[in-house]
Amino acid sequence: MRLTDLFQAELRLESPWKVKEVHVSQEKREIDVWLTHRSGVCFACPECGAQLPVYDHVAARSWRHLDCGSFQTYVHARLPRVNCLLHRVRQAAVSWALPHAHFTVPFERRAIDVLLETDVLGATRLLSISWDEAWGLMERAVARGQRAQERQPIRRLGIDEKAIAKGHVYFTLVNDLDRGTVAFVSYDRKQESLEEYYRTLSAEELAAIEAVAMDMWDPYIAATKAYVADAASKIVFDRYHVMTQMLKAVDAVRKREHRALRAAGDDSLLGSKYLWLYSEENLPEYHEERFDQLQRLHLKTGRAWAIKESLRDLWRYQRRGWAERHWRRWYFWATHSRLPEVVKAARTLERHLPNILTYFAHRITNAASEGLNSKIQTVKKTLAASATASTSGLRFTSTAAD
Repeated sequence: MRLTDLFQAELRLESPWKVKEVHVSQEKREIDVWLTHRSGVCFACPECGAQLPVYDHVAARSWRHLDCGSFQTYVHARLPRVNCLLHRVRQAAVSWALPHAHFTVPFERRAIDVLLETDVLGATRLLSISWDEAWGLMERAVARGQRAQERQPIRRLGIDEKAIAKGHVYFTLVNDLDRGTVAFVSYDRKQESLEEYYRTLSAEELAAIEAVAMDMWDPYIAATKAYVADAASKIVFDRYHVMTQMLKAVDAVRKREHRALRAAGDDSLLGSKYLWLYSEENLPEYHEERFDQLQRLHLKTGRAWAIKESLRDLWRYQRRGWAERHWRRWYFWATHSRLPEVVKAARTLERHLPNILTYFAHRITNAASEGLNSKIQTVKKTLAASATASTSGLRFTSTAAD
């Protein structure tokens, strides 16, 4: 089989396109495939499909194609343009490459297969492409997948931030809590980061949002209030992030008390940090004896831990009214504990209480996102290497079972 016939079949060229010639460079280890089309034929307007004669040709373009052994292969052609009465001068579409792409369709398919099996850095080495080219291939594949899917409104959102590198580098993650899918990823955790997602939604999709679980991060709150109607009744501060406030307070009390005890020659709290961060039912059995000993010492840290554990009971109530009564009792205890760190945390939570109690209207948390951990970790690895190279958001849908 001649090389021209081989590439004619591999590129699946249809009339009027054909392979004009093939050049093999032993020195560069490259193969150049030149395409041409018959004269006097018509091409379709890419906008309306009208068959029109050739208006002119653009300068020769090149597309990277699948390698032939150790030889990199490039396809070259001058693409025709047509002059449509409705859409004016437009470049005709071709079958071997997508509009504005720098790779042939077969190459893009192979690249996506490689990217599914390895990380971006590994793919760049295997495919001999740059990081930006690999990222562009992924973005186009994601966009094609989005266009192929039926757009469905998301009723309950989970919004979270994930650290992707040292130095407080984050990205914003939006999840569909009902379907267990990642809906959107954007760099940073600013108000603009979340607004990028809301701007992709239609008025009907924004109106369909019933509840949004998030942490008490002001930029996320502001973005949601700017786009979601009646956001104040729909925002639910995630239980995990609420409890994190108290965990930090307990640890701060422990640190302060440990310093005071050590100054007096008492190492009772030495190495006990994580014991106080466990919930009562999750304390490992091999720590129970020591923890009982620490509790019998009537430490300030023990009092802070007990206040923290009492707050966890808030989410066990079935009715908001009973939860509010529990809160009032808990708040009085916390603010009269004579523990500055606990008092500060309690007052912070009091300011956000309305959107803590919206849990009893919607009963959502970001816990459903835990099923996406493997996906999130993959995204983290991908974005960590490119966090300083790009600032655009990426919208996609994936499931934990993909």
